[in-house]
Amino acid sequence: MAKLILVRHGQSTWNAANRFTGWVDVPLNHVGRQEAMEAAKKISSYQIDLCFTSLLVRALETTAICLTECDGACSGKSPVFKHDTDDPSWHGWDHYSGGKSKEVPIFMSPDLDERYYGELQGFNKAEMAQKVGKDIVHQWRRSFSVRPPKGESLEDTAARTIPFFQNRILPYLKQGDNVLVSAHGNSLRSIIMYLDHLSQEEVPNLELATGIPIVYDIDEGGKFTKKTVLK
Repeated sequence: MAKLILVRHGQSTWNAANRFTGWVDVPLNHVGRQEAMEAAKKISSYQIDLCFTSLLVRALETTAICLTECDGACSGKSPVFKHDTDDPSWHGWDHYSGGKSKEVPIFMSPDLDERYYGELQGFNKAEMAQKVGKDIVHQWRRSFSVRPPKGESLEDTAARTIPFFQNRILPYLKQGDNVLVSAHGNSLRSIIMYLDHLSQEEVPNLELATGIPIVYDIDEGGKFTKKTVLK
């Protein structure tokens, strides 16, 4: 069976400061890099064939660490970030011909970015809860359809993550490839909601820790048969 490995990025500088991050492109801190290294050890028994990640640096850093700080996951292959060659700003200097069988391709997409927190981005979560109330902040953070001011709800996030999963990631799993997805709390929550058939009432209770891999077994028909959390 193919393996789907989901991992939320390690702790970022703004996670540590308890700030709403969303699309603000902040890096991992020391703790986050250590969490990513621990995640690398936990997935080392799985041979990764390819990876998908968001465009945000905290997910990119986690991806690189997971695929380089492990003994077995890449099986001697080199991870290579694949840029969008249709982007007119991309110079295309990464073109090469030989050795592609010795790489683990990493595909980057904004469809896997964290949910957009709109006007909340940058604010401390506890201070915002004092200002507007804990229940309101909880709804903004955990409900399915409630949007933060000028931001995305989890429903909005799912509208881009789930089609991306179905169209880009699932075909590789169906052909037997092991896939690592390094992304964010809410982009992964929306995918897990789809995989685990969670209702809108159940999803607020879904919490994802940073740097903890979640492994699904997938058969050739695309059926998800087992879920393991590598704590």
